[in-house]
Amino acid sequence: MWKLELLDGIAEIPRDAWDALVGDESPFLEWDWLASLEHAGAVGPDTGWLPRPLIARDGDRVVAACPLYLKSHSEGEFVFDWGWADAAERAGIRYYPKLLVGVPFTPVSGARLLVAPGEDRATWLRRMGAALRDLCGRNELSGVHVNFVRPDETEPLVEDGYLLRIGIQYHWHNGGFSDFDDYLACFRSKRRNQIKRERRAMLESGVRIDTVVGDAIDDGLFAPMFDFYRSTVENHYYGRQYLNRAFFDLLRERFKRRLCFVVAQRGDEAIGGTVNVVKGDVLYGRYWGATQPLRHLHFNVCYYAAIEYCIRAGIQRFEPGAGGDYKYLRGFDARPTYSLHYLREPRLARAVGRFLEAERAEAHEVIDHLGENSVLKARRESNAAP
Repeated sequence: MWKLELLDGIAEIPRDAWDALVGDESPFLEWDWLASLEHAGAVGPDTGWLPRPLIARDGDRVVAACPLYLKSHSEGEFVFDWGWADAAERAGIRYYPKLLVGVPFTPVSGARLLVAPGEDRATWLRRMGAALRDLCGRNELSGVHVNFVRPDETEPLVEDGYLLRIGIQYHWHNGGFSDFDDYLACFRSKRRNQIKRERRAMLESGVRIDTVVGDAIDDGLFAPMFDFYRSTVENHYYGRQYLNRAFFDLLRERFKRRLCFVVAQRGDEAIGGTVNVVKGDVLYGRYWGATQPLRHLHFNVCYYAAIEYCIRAGIQRFEPGAGGDYKYLRGFDARPTYSLHYLREPRLARAVGRFLEAERAEAHEVIDHLGENSVLKARRESNAAP
């Protein structure tokens, strides 16, 4: 007979037991990533992210689980609900604390309800969705938010009273390109020449850009990569430093096999770079920064060098993170993301439901429009073909 348990952190469950549930799913769901956030203090009681992973056991075997957090704010989620919180407070409805199923500070889609191989996934999706609603009710919390879910997780939870939200990200897809010039050939001449100028600017500035992966990454690179990350936070008014040096140290110890660093150097000095994560045939862009604000450095380090690596390594998809319409101009396609929201207070649920219905229609319209007007010449001509 199966039973549910709330743990005090991912670190309470053995690494092998958790990762058996993750399998080929997103690397940000793996024990090494989530437990490192806890061990570094990036999530915990003092951060407004209290880890309370929900697991289901059948005897001694963990058969289902989800990364669950009790939140006292809406920072670091990338599915923005501050407007809902404000409306709730004005109506006399307490919005915080709330429950969040997701990966802290990481706008990457993937399974949020993990199910062991051999178990009926559809059954466990319904069970876990109901268990989350029950937790919300018994603890008088405002709601449950399940962010950046897999498409197959939407239907059973919508049937159980969750509201569906659609967002937009920009992803690069490998069209079987032989090299970067082959990729550039897909652009209209104006855009192609602009990208060439942006790449040439690095050579003229004396900047060399290198990509290093896995065990080839020098341990000495982790300290400057943390400094680059922190510089981005400090240089933008909206920046929030969610991570600390201890987390980067743990990545060096536990997660190097998954990492891909793109490093910009001028002479012997590293002046900028990105921390990326690789798993299977997908590259995920995560943290970027620079100590010298050179024009076009961001595009070259974050996008062009990463695309070159994907082509060379046969990686099929590159997800550079949230936001940035400028990604579309560089050959990234608009793709939908999905989140699910259960709000316990009926008045709030109805109001948010009406808003999400209009927002979904708008998202579909934008994605269709961008697809039909792709900056990639070959794709536009393919879309126009009968």
